[in-house]
Amino acid sequence: MDIQNAKQFIEDHQIQNIKIGVTDCDGVMRGKYIHKNKLNSVLENGFGFCDVIFGWDSNDMLYDKDSFTGWRTAFPDAWAHLDPESCRRLPTENDLSVLFLADFSKNEAREICPRSVLKSVLKRLSNHNLSATAATEFEFFLFDETPRGIKEKGYRKLNTFTPGNFGYSILRSSSHADLYHQIMQMASDMDMPIEGLHTETGPGVLEAALQHCDALKAADDAILFKTFMKVLARQNDLMATFMAKWSSDYPGQSGHLHISLQNGDGSAAFYNKDNDQNISDTMRWFIGGQQQLMPEFLSMVASSCNSYTRLIPGFWAPTAASWGIDNRTCAIRVIPGSSKSQRIEYRICAADINPYLAFAAAIGSGLWGIENKIEPDRPVSGNAYVKQYPKKLKLPATLTESASRLRSSIPAKELFGAQFVDHYAYTREWEDQQQRKAITDWQIERYFEII
Repeated sequence: MDIQNAKQFIEDHQIQNIKIGVTDCDGVMRGKYIHKNKLNSVLENGFGFCDVIFGWDSNDMLYDKDSFTGWRTAFPDAWAHLDPESCRRLPTENDLSVLFLADFSKNEAREICPRSVLKSVLKRLSNHNLSATAATEFEFFLFDETPRGIKEKGYRKLNTFTPGNFGYSILRSSSHADLYHQIMQMASDMDMPIEGLHTETGPGVLEAALQHCDALKAADDAILFKTFMKVLARQNDLMATFMAKWSSDYPGQSGHLHISLQNGDGSAAFYNKDNDQNISDTMRWFIGGQQQLMPEFLSMVASSCNSYTRLIPGFWAPTAASWGIDNRTCAIRVIPGSSKSQRIEYRICAADINPYLAFAAAIGSGLWGIENKIEPDRPVSGNAYVKQYPKKLKLPATLTESASRLRSSIPAKELFGAQFVDHYAYTREWEDQQQRKAITDWQIERYFEII
C-alpha cells in the first residue's frame, strides 16, 4: 500500500480513528490514536513525536544523564514518518481499525531509532546487490492472571494457563482450540501469518513460528505479534509474557531468527550445490561474521538483565559463539536444504528481543563477514555446551559487560553509527544499574540470618 492507497482505504471503510506506533530502544511499542482528518497530512508530511521515548527506560524512568535527548534539549518533538506499507488491520478492536508503523528515518533521530537502524543495515546489504528474507519464532508463557492481580501477589505463586509439561500436546491444543484459533486468526488478519503454533515443554507455554518474508517486514511482524499477543491474551482474561526467563524452574523462552539472503536476480545467495552442505562462499563468510561479532553485539540481542539468566550452561541456550550443521546446541544453526530452504537460525535470541535491533545485529554482523571474507571456525559436532572455546568466542556474562563490548566495537560503529552505539550502550548500562539497586528475594533468603 502506498500513500494514496492508504488514504483511499481509510475513506472507503470510513475508519475514524487510526493507531500509529513507534518502537523504542527497549522494544516497547509506543503510540497513539489520530483522527482520520489528520491522517492525510501525517501520511504526506510526517508528524512530531516527543523524543522522550529515547530518553527513558521501559518503566518511563528518565535516564540520569542526557544522551540523545534529555533536560538539556527539553525533550522536543522528533519528526516521524508513517510507512504506508506497514498498514495492518486490528482485529482486536471492535470497529474496523488499522495501525501504521512509523520511524524516524528522515530525522536525526534515525541514528538511534531501532527501525531506522535496521533499515540502514538493509540498505547497506542492498549496495552489495543482496537482500534478506527472515522469520521469527517465539516461545511465550500464558497465565490465568490480571495485571493488577500479579502486582498484588508480588509476582509470586502465579497461575499458569495450564499445568504440567505438555510439549507438542494435541490434548492441550484441542482442549483450548478456541484460543488457538483466535491466535491464528489474529495473526492472519494482521498480515503476519503463523506457520506453526504448538505447546512447548512447561506449564502454559506456547511457541509460534511466523511466516518468512522480507527482513524489515519480519521485524515489523515480530514487534506486532509480541504486542498484540499480549492484547489478545488480556481480552481472554489471560496474560502473556515474553521474558527471557520468568522462573528458575523452567527453561527460558527463545526468540530465534531465521535468515537467508538473495542475490539481485532472486537466486539463493546461501546455496551452492557443489559445496559441502550446499554452503556457498557468501553463506560461509556470513557465518564467520556472525560468529566473530556475536560477543561484541550481544547487548543488541540480549538486551535486558533477565536475558542473561537464560545464557547459562544446560538450559538450551548457548554460552559461546558456536555454529554447527543442524545443531540446536549451537548459537548459530546452519539448516542445509534446497535453494529455497537453505538458511541460518540465529539461536542466541530469547523472546525478549527488540526485533529491529536483533535483526540489525544478526544481519549486520553477517554482512560484515561477507565484506571482509571472514572464515568461521570448524562447525561443532555433538553437544556444543560441553566444548571448550577460545576467549574471543565466549559471550559476555552480564548486560554491563555486553554494553562495554558494544561501546568498544569498531565494526558496531561502522555498521550502526557511533551515536547509536554510545546511546544504546549507555541505556543498557543504566538498565543493569537499576537491577543492582534491587534487594532480591534470593539475597534476603541467602543472607538475612546467616551473614
